[in-house]
Amino acid sequence: MIGRVAALLCAAAMTVAVPATAQTSVPPFSSLTVFGDSLVDAGNIRKLGLGADPALGYVDGRFTNGYDYTDLLSLAMYGTPTVASLNGGSNFAYGGARATDTTPVPDALEQVALYKAVIDKGGKVDPNGLYVLNFGGNDVFAAVKGVDAGVTDPAAFLLSAAQNYAEAVEALNKLGARNILLTGFPVATEGAPLAYSIKAEIALGDELAKLKLAADTRLMRYSYLDFFGRVQANPAAFGLPAPLILPEDKKPLTTCQGAGALPACTGYFSFDGTHPTAAIHQALFNDINSKFGFGLSAVPEPATWAMLLLGFATVGAALRRDRRRLLAR
Repeated sequence: MIGRVAALLCAAAMTVAVPATAQTSVPPFSSLTVFGDSLVDAGNIRKLGLGADPALGYVDGRFTNGYDYTDLLSLAMYGTPTVASLNGGSNFAYGGARATDTTPVPDALEQVALYKAVIDKGGKVDPNGLYVLNFGGNDVFAAVKGVDAGVTDPAAFLLSAAQNYAEAVEALNKLGARNILLTGFPVATEGAPLAYSIKAEIALGDELAKLKLAADTRLMRYSYLDFFGRVQANPAAFGLPAPLILPEDKKPLTTCQGAGALPACTGYFSFDGTHPTAAIHQALFNDINSKFGFGLSAVPEPATWAMLLLGFATVGAALRRDRRRLLAR
């Protein structure tokens, strides 16, 4: 069996050349804590068995074909991706979560409360750490669906989302967080989704302006809508193929998953019609790194990580099969 394991590990290593892990000599932040939805979920929903099924191409509990931008931030700073809170890590994001407190999974303020519970049990708030808040997409989706999603007044619902989002920022600030990266409402589909996202963005700006944060708190606000517009207008500027294949309603071949273009998803903007591909997350990482002057080194390309993770998954499956055979003897 040992010989078989060695052969499998060797085969996996030969499948893809493993690049040196990127890491700055002195990371700009001493820790990373993440709150959010499926765009940054590192495996909490998968841990519950509620989504991110690897049989559908989702990699390592993420809702895409590789690591998301918060994983890439973590890899660049510490050499490892983020770890889901249910697995003992500091990524509290759950797929399906909203800024409003309206879903069965922990939403924005509930996730911050989960983090506070960890602190109360003997943890410590790191004032030099980076805290990422990534919500809003599911609130916009709910507003678009209206009564079908339990939303009778979309405008009031989105205002509530903006207020909760800002309240989560305030709660982290009161706990002692001093570096907060806040993403905006990300749904950029033409029509009602984009109109609602813009409305929610304006409301969020108004609510953030009301906050009285500590004098040394750095609030970094990042606009998904701005990013999506730039990356679609000039994908080559982000190292992406031009033109990008953009998702179209009821046309599955315009998504990586629908077109069966796994694992690389080369040229596709959307993985499954809702979530960006790992290549878009790479572009996000690069843009955030540049916009806020983090000075982080580059990380391996998404296709490299996807192939590497799939190689390890193949080895793991083979090891489990061998273990079952041994137990059956």
